[in-house]
Amino acid sequence: MDEMWKGAALELRHLRCLVAIVDTGSFTDAGIELGISQAAVSRNLLALERILGVRLLHRTSRTITPTTAGVQALARARPLLAGAEELFIEASSGHNRLHIGHAWSAFGRHTTEFQRRWHQSHPETELRLIRHNSSTGGLAEGLCDLAVIRAPLDLKPWSHAVVGHESRYVALASDDPWARRRSIHMGEIPGRALAIDRRTGTTTLDLWPEDERPAVEYTHDIDDWLAAIATGRCIGITPQATAVQYRRDGIIYRPLRGTEPVPVHFIWRRHDPHPATHAAVALAIDLYHDNRQRPGSLDQ
Repeated sequence: MDEMWKGAALELRHLRCLVAIVDTGSFTDAGIELGISQAAVSRNLLALERILGVRLLHRTSRTITPTTAGVQALARARPLLAGAEELFIEASSGHNRLHIGHAWSAFGRHTTEFQRRWHQSHPETELRLIRHNSSTGGLAEGLCDLAVIRAPLDLKPWSHAVVGHESRYVALASDDPWARRRSIHMGEIPGRALAIDRRTGTTTLDLWPEDERPAVEYTHDIDDWLAAIATGRCIGITPQATAVQYRRDGIIYRPLRGTEPVPVHFIWRRHDPHPATHAAVALAIDLYHDNRQRPGSLDQ
């Protein structure tokens, strides 16, 4: 109980004073930097030493150096203060930043254009794209304001909108016999071993009748998936965005025929959505619509 009380008595101002004294080299300069009196700096340091039960600084008439315990305290204090400052900036900036999460790909071929147009149209709101290997692209984990989702997901807990559709592609090792072909048909896939990411991938065995399903090797993330394909032991099926954003030596992509395109969703929290949510949705829809007017090829 006494240890809990000591922890509760520790305040950020105590740590700020310790760091300022060491960084400036004097109590007087520490007070100037922090905007408080020299006496207040001394009181805060003494309070910190009482709370921790150790002496933190060696003081002479000319020098101030941390003790062994002081060095340890400084190592802990600096990241704590940095974290507190970051928390304050995040809270005070509020909606001045828009975090968009995604599992594998953001907007595929539209990613750069999305960022460019956003900066031009909404310079007051900083855009950050965050890759997070979860089914909600980091939204459920509180890491983003809205997320780009392609994998099958129960959308009932979220507000959501379809912003576009992407064709499916087959990922192959560059020396695979199919690499010489211009496209692959869905009905041919069961004859091959297929790499599937169960958590964030868009491919499920439900795409085939139960008695016609391919052999499967399950992977953990995009890098694991690409590595399995590069060895030649597996192939993969993926939306166009992956084929655009993950071009790797030893891997090629070919269009997959005989299957429906993958819907691309934006999802966000039902309560307290970011004010820029609908602007982001509208921009994504515009970009995907433009792509329908000007289709491109990924053949290599």
